Amino acid sequence: MAVRINDVVTWVGKTDWELRTFHGEEYSTHRGSTYNSYLLQGEKTVLIDTVWGPYAGEFVDALAQTVDLNSIDYVVMNHAEPDHSGAMPELMRRIPGVPVYCTANGVKSMTGMYHPDWNFHPVKTGDTLNIGPDMDLVFVEAPMLHWPDSMMCYLTGQAILFSNDAFGQHLACEGLYNDTVDQCELFQEALKYYANILTPFSKFVTRKINEFLGMNLPLNMICTSHGVIWRDNPGQIVEAYLKWADDYQEDQVTILYDTMWNATRVMAEAIARGIREVAPELVVKSINLGKYDKNDAMAEVFKSKAVLVGSSTINKGILTSIAAVLEEMRGLAFKNKRAAAFGSYGWSGESVKMIEKGLEECGMPLIAPGLKKLWLPAGNDLTECEEYGKTIGQALKS
Repeated sequence: MAVRINDVVTWVGKTDWELRTFHGEEYSTHRGSTYNSYLLQGEKTVLIDTVWGPYAGEFVDALAQTVDLNSIDYVVMNHAEPDHSGAMPELMRRIPGVPVYCTANGVKSMTGMYHPDWNFHPVKTGDTLNIGPDMDLVFVEAPMLHWPDSMMCYLTGQAILFSNDAFGQHLACEGLYNDTVDQCELFQEALKYYANILTPFSKFVTRKINEFLGMNLPLNMICTSHGVIWRDNPGQIVEAYLKWADDYQEDQVTILYDTMWNATRVMAEAIARGIREVAPELVVKSINLGKYDKNDAMAEVFKSKAVLVGSSTINKGILTSIAAVLEEMRGLAFKNKRAAAFGSYGWSGESVKMIEKGLEECGMPLIAPGLKKLWLPAGNDLTECEEYGKTIGQALKS
């Protein structure tokens, strides 16, 4: 169903309440998502972005109920990823020859995915497209936010930024706007989105936001490609991004572990007790990665000033959930995080050294040498785990 945003802009996207994973099976979407597409109607009619491929037919049919497809003068693709461009083959089958505006990298990406014969018009930062009196679309390239082809566009006269993936979140909602949804859910999903998708590109985030702010343009609304439209104080999410991009951390320690027969869990809980005893101001969260969503875990790591990782030893190695999370953290390239390793063993005991190597590859300096315990810790071994926690807590206070 189309939603009129103002006299010029109409939302013509798709709300996907059933979506539970994204990027294949890589990203969890507990609250669904939206694929936001926008129809601009001035003297010229412009469609900005489409929706994911499985909804292509539904999207084009619904769009045809909103506007005569043959009246669309231009299509703007801010990003070629299939959740944005998936309906393009069906749309362009209906309106062949309509100019498609995107970056040069966007041409490469869409050509590689769809092998089309479309009327591409590559644009660069500062290029404009007039759609009516006092209304120009100003294109702003945004490479690596979060693909090389990404861009945004700003509509003068309306002071609306079509930001694509930036400032978005995976959140299905009927209300559409940021002031009509649960604020805790909204910012939880916005932070998770940043932590899991944009963290590796934080320097580009800061640079692009400052570039946009330097233009001194009014900003009434940010129309994202996923989740809500920011109409109530849209600057708040811009401020949040600048904060998150600046090697973000809170007074939190996250303990990530997996365990075979509970020995590593017992260690994790004892270490947490030790941290809290000497540093009660720290939030300590213990997460069993064998039972916890990895993307939710990465959001907690993003908030933390220190990360402790523990695993039982298995087959002279570490449990697969721990191997996976070390690779996840390496790829996300978190900054300003310290770390430590711990684990239990019954035979050979390689896990701690392997975790320490992984943490170093993540760029996380070690707070203290790793701690490993034979079998189920009790008595003095349990006390040593608590003392290890105290050492961690004291180090984080200094």
